[in-house]
Amino acid sequence: MSPSTSLVVLSGLSGAGKSAALNSLEDIGYYCVDNLPPALMETFADLCERTDSVERAALVIDVRTYGLEEFAAAYEVLRGRYDAVELLFLDADDAILQQRYSETRRPHPMAVDGDMLAGIGRERETLMGVRELASRVLDTSNFSSHDLRGFIFEEYGGGADRQAIIRVVSFAFRSGLPKNADVVFDVRFLPNPNYVTDLKRLTGMDKPVRQYVESRPETGEFFGHLDGLLRFLIPRLRSAGRAYLTLAFGCTGGRHRSVAIASRVARDLETNGYDVFLIHRDLPSGPELPAFAEEAR
Repeated sequence: MSPSTSLVVLSGLSGAGKSAALNSLEDIGYYCVDNLPPALMETFADLCERTDSVERAALVIDVRTYGLEEFAAAYEVLRGRYDAVELLFLDADDAILQQRYSETRRPHPMAVDGDMLAGIGRERETLMGVRELASRVLDTSNFSSHDLRGFIFEEYGGGADRQAIIRVVSFAFRSGLPKNADVVFDVRFLPNPNYVTDLKRLTGMDKPVRQYVESRPETGEFFGHLDGLLRFLIPRLRSAGRAYLTLAFGCTGGRHRSVAIASRVARDLETNGYDVFLIHRDLPSGPELPAFAEEAR
């Protein structure tokens, strides 16, 4: 790895939160690999070094890993060659691990004949050598998934100013709510351009419709309230461990008001430095665009 590249080796007991931690690392920009054999760790680091786009990487080593007995030697080689290498080991109380596995109803990888506590004990023994090499041991017994995600974002985010990725979606209520929408706004209180002869066949991507919608006094008042809400909400996403936010704006047909409003919101957010994707779900082409792609229309 280059001097600017960091590598986090993630290990720990089954049920302690490795998958959630790896997903969080991926969300903050780490290139992630799960269950990599130790014999390939140095090769993986070399590939990261030769790839300019990989500045941060993470890999998981656990009890399922093929060739686990080779881990200590492989990890020492990495630490000897590269400066920015860390081993994070996740642990938890046996009773907590048993409870978490009972809730998921998944079989423990080392449980024999369903004896989960004995399996946890065998796993502890197997991973003892890995734990002793850890740069940091984190007990997640009292962590919710939200807490763990927040910890990863705080400790490995690499800069508190990282912005959330925001999806702005326009949609038609008659076709149902968008999937995975975090906040839904109903803009059917605005006058409908569908009943204006010159605007009926246009969409909210067209300038005459945007001007019609944005010229209404109630639209300006709505944007004023919305601006205050988003200024409060978005900066708190990071502290809550959220990397993504989906804002959805709906009207009756998903062609005029919702499209115009969503387009304006997306442009404003992008102007303020956020990464924004604009999606008009119920237009014929359903485009996903950078927010400024519509300016020429």
